[in-house]
Amino acid sequence: MASEGILLGMGNPLLDISAVVDHEFLQKYDIKSNNAILAEEKHLPMYEEMAKKFNVEYIAGGATQNSIRVAQWMLQIPGATSYMGCIGKDKFGEEMKKNSKMAGVNVHYREDESAPTGTCAVCVVGDERSLVANLSAANCYKPEHLKKPENWALVEKAKYIYIAGFFLTVSPESIQLVAEHAAAKNKVFMMNLSAPFICEFFKDPQEKALPYMDYVFGNETEARTFSKVHGWETENVEEIAVKISQLPKASGTHKRITVITQGADPVVVAEDGKVKLFPVMLLPKEKLVDTNGAGDAFVGGFLSQMVLEKPIEDCVRAGMYAANVIIQRSGCTYPEKPDFI
Repeated sequence: MASEGILLGMGNPLLDISAVVDHEFLQKYDIKSNNAILAEEKHLPMYEEMAKKFNVEYIAGGATQNSIRVAQWMLQIPGATSYMGCIGKDKFGEEMKKNSKMAGVNVHYREDESAPTGTCAVCVVGDERSLVANLSAANCYKPEHLKKPENWALVEKAKYIYIAGFFLTVSPESIQLVAEHAAAKNKVFMMNLSAPFICEFFKDPQEKALPYMDYVFGNETEARTFSKVHGWETENVEEIAVKISQLPKASGTHKRITVITQGADPVVVAEDGKVKLFPVMLLPKEKLVDTNGAGDAFVGGFLSQMVLEKPIEDCVRAGMYAANVIIQRSGCTYPEKPDFI
């Protein structure tokens, strides 16, 4: 049985503004399909244009928050999960709080007085999605919030901690505090490569956190970017997964395991210098709605079994199940109850 607060996530809470758009729209704003980037000046008008031009849906998102919500949904144990991040004092922030409480996640948001709640444009074309995140308040998370006794209590309570790589752009100091605590107390600390730009432009904070990572999640594109940035001269995802798992560790309590998803291709799990491949449950194309949140859902499903101390095969199976559910729906949403066995 998963205890209260066993799993903690920290990240950038964003409200997804999701719409099916066209190629012209992607070109206009210089957006590549199947990518994730931070909004620049040139992207700022796109949020309003999306709302005017296309049929938009507003869904509570942000990579880590998605994973934690999915884990919570899979576990069906109220309060098994907690989450921290920064929102604004506004309508979107209120919406986010309501959403998370309904999902059963114990959220401790820092509320920023000046910045609005962060948003993420989810541009869906065909079965691919592209993300443009305007962090706003999410960028204002401060270690002081983490250190408050009522918030640090969530860290103390958790046995498993998951943070998407996106948070490296916001508060590497908070990540280090939590990572060092996890190593000292023999807890399981996990991160995600999250996006090619994180591996390229936030290499230093990523390198600093790496020794503490007991699990590294990512997809094939991110893994190849990581390899390129580290001068490994290999595009072979299995080889890269092994190499990541063998990088130095801060604590010897847990060996590092790398888990790389590859869309419809098998999931790669590397541990002890060996690779296991897990074929994906294939979905008929007509059932696919959009892939937004698929990777987050995979991690959420995986974590839901990990906190129950199930073997890695079950964790991967649960990850695939959750991803399969999410890609048949718009955004990272799910039915009332899972039917995972």
